[in-house]
Amino acid sequence: MRKRFIHLRIPAADGAIPGSDATVPAEILVIDGRIAQVSTAGSSPAEADEEVVDLGGLLVLPGVIDGHVHFDDPGFTHRENFETGTRGAAAGGVTCVVDMPCTSLPPVTSRASLHEKLAAIEAKAHVDFMLWGGVSDNALQEPEWRSHLEAIVEEGVAAIKLYMLSGMDSFRDLSRSQLAQVLRETRKLGIPVGIHAEDREMVLALTARIRAEGRNEPLDYAESRPAAAERSAVDTMRELCRETGARIHIVHVASGEALDVVSGARDEGLPMSAETCPHFLEFTAEDLAEQGALLKTAPVVKSAADRDRLWEGLAAGELEYVATDHAAGQWPEEKHTGAIWTDYGGVPGVELSLPYLYSEGVLKGRITLERLTEITASAPARFFGIERRKGRIAPGLDADLVALDADDVWIVHAEGLHNLNRYTPLEGRELTGRVRAVYVRGEPVYVRGESVRGSEADGTELFSDPGFGERVRRETRAEA
Repeated sequence: MRKRFIHLRIPAADGAIPGSDATVPAEILVIDGRIAQVSTAGSSPAEADEEVVDLGGLLVLPGVIDGHVHFDDPGFTHRENFETGTRGAAAGGVTCVVDMPCTSLPPVTSRASLHEKLAAIEAKAHVDFMLWGGVSDNALQEPEWRSHLEAIVEEGVAAIKLYMLSGMDSFRDLSRSQLAQVLRETRKLGIPVGIHAEDREMVLALTARIRAEGRNEPLDYAESRPAAAERSAVDTMRELCRETGARIHIVHVASGEALDVVSGARDEGLPMSAETCPHFLEFTAEDLAEQGALLKTAPVVKSAADRDRLWEGLAAGELEYVATDHAAGQWPEEKHTGAIWTDYGGVPGVELSLPYLYSEGVLKGRITLERLTEITASAPARFFGIERRKGRIAPGLDADLVALDADDVWIVHAEGLHNLNRYTPLEGRELTGRVRAVYVRGEPVYVRGESVRGSEADGTELFSDPGFGERVRRETRAEA
């Protein structure tokens, strides 16, 4: 089947089309779900059998790959499920999500648990998806843990998740010696690991002391998880990276000090990288004091200086990509338990990441449009080993496209989101740039407005059927 997308603008670098502006007019020819040709607008006429999609001058970007989501399915579907999570993803321009192994029951630590999860979620996905695998202290108690790890790598999991500090009994954290064991195995298998990096002993000691003093304010929670805890943990991972040669990725970096350690490791030639999240680029401890548990996450938001350092690192390439760590609690019950210590830690984010990064990053001059496509699409595609299939607007790749109305000024309201539990620390925020249509493998999975042919969106929203999304497997080994 042939489909031609016309009257659109793309970032000049993506289409390799000469142009002095940030975007160029273009056409995209799609055959059987893959991009066959990217050309200058009007350079080749449509053939009789082609379906023509007129995008009315909208800005078209490669589909977002959100490399860090918790869709809680199966096991915790009172918080999120794969149908609602991927519906929110589609509305936000995310064409592929990478779901974490720890917030489902059973956790994805073996071939059997992987298949159990797939049986629960495959019929629900609106967009394509990958799955993280993991190794926990629980898994290490099984004599066959190495064979289980090898099996899920053979099954094409995206990467392996490890915790230095975990609050989940079903997925306990690892000691330094356990981390070293696992990293030696992942090095042999050629797969990267994602590390939740907070110093366990430091955080637990601070938490015990602060709670013993009867303190129960949001900033007391922040005090229990200081920047020093992140830095200490990332220092440990830098040492382990030297010792094992494993490909190590620090997830959801919140502090400038932690980023400095990662950058130092890269300067040293170590295979180490990091991601951050929109909430760390936007909010500080002052916002946590004001919003309370609504903004509670682990790690926690830090200072304005940390926020500025993360933006700086994002622009300079010190951070690999941006992911959301989408983790919605049951609203409002789990966010209003009466104590900051027991309030659920996590925020939804999959639907707002692209509009936020375009509005607050590109339009405010913090990052370029080209860098936006890198941190949302091409870099995560490389990290997860699917760069030969996704991540760019280029011939041979899946036609995963986002049509963005770059001039649409709108107000964020939780009630307008599409995931299961709808709350957001961005409530009431004005953003510029809104998703109008999203295509996965050339097919529409989300359209806002009756038409995208240059007309004003009327608020109507259309989604693909659940089950359209396909599982994507890791294709390439990690480079050491």
